[in-house]
Amino acid sequence: MLNKIASYFSEDIAIDLGTASSFVYVKGKGIVISEPSVVALNKKTGQILAVGAEAKKMVGRTPAHIQAIRPLTRGVVSDFEITEQMLRYFVEKVHSHRAISLAWPNIIVGVPCGSTEVERKAVKDAVRNAGARNVFLIEEPIAAAIGARLPIQEAKGSFLIDIGGGTTDIAVISLGGIVRSKKLTVAGDRFSEDIIAYMQQNYKLLIGESSAEQAKINIGQAIRSKEEKEMAVRGRNLVSGLPEEVVVSSEDIMLAIKPSLSQIIEATKEVIESTPPDLIADIMKSGIQLVGGGSLLRGLDTLISQETKMPVNRIEDPLTAVVRGGGVVIENLDHLKEALIDVENGSSFD
Repeated sequence: MLNKIASYFSEDIAIDLGTASSFVYVKGKGIVISEPSVVALNKKTGQILAVGAEAKKMVGRTPAHIQAIRPLTRGVVSDFEITEQMLRYFVEKVHSHRAISLAWPNIIVGVPCGSTEVERKAVKDAVRNAGARNVFLIEEPIAAAIGARLPIQEAKGSFLIDIGGGTTDIAVISLGGIVRSKKLTVAGDRFSEDIIAYMQQNYKLLIGESSAEQAKINIGQAIRSKEEKEMAVRGRNLVSGLPEEVVVSSEDIMLAIKPSLSQIIEATKEVIESTPPDLIADIMKSGIQLVGGGSLLRGLDTLISQETKMPVNRIEDPLTAVVRGGGVVIENLDHLKEALIDVENGSSFD
């Protein structure tokens, strides 16, 4: 009875708890929160100063007693308490107009494919402690495929590459389940690290994480193109120790991230090689689908297509595919309940 009363007052939500960004979908409303997964903490008092976009502005710019923390590393909870605080901020923001204590929501959260039971439990516990009534997990490739409206419940193969901030999930899906998969800790954050290392090695310039990310977004490319772009990057010269500005090109960014892209392509080929032939025949018709923020890299679809000899499509709005998929499950739970990982042993949305 209490569950039914709480269900009436609560608004069930889906969360894409990403290494770089987090998204929140509210049943009946759509995506209501899109924030960087960053928390600013006063180490002297333990007080949370900011969450999301405001906290991200502080990265690399804080005094010693203030720390801008990214509580998820490579798709895994690395700081349990800060993750819980961030989730609580999201939940309370969604339910700020609710005055009834019973009004805690059921929450669906995406987790990387191949994540361990310990990693899943950490996510589940953090979400529950942040104010969830019941917690349900869904593997991110399944959620992204649902969000991309792929026919995953049919007896045909769908191939999806989800390049996020901390992890890349590569999965073949059929009849609502993952047939073959591979998880890499090579994704958008690694690309930024590659750019920082490249600038040190080739220009003797030390740049920050934000500068590397901006270069990746603004002029990054996976293959050479006729449209060569340039950008001024500022940092500290490692020889003189003085500030310096260097103009870098799309070619520089391509060379910097080439080793990481090669790892993603090799992993993709490994998944293809282990996939049953009948499913490969399906995928050759429908193509490989790219989702996640990392898929926005210019020319990445062309590069993967050239290397795999298959058509490659970047879905519309790839950043929100996982949370949209979680939202579709919330809105159509009777038909899509099997997509969830059963971790609550009997908990329901009633």
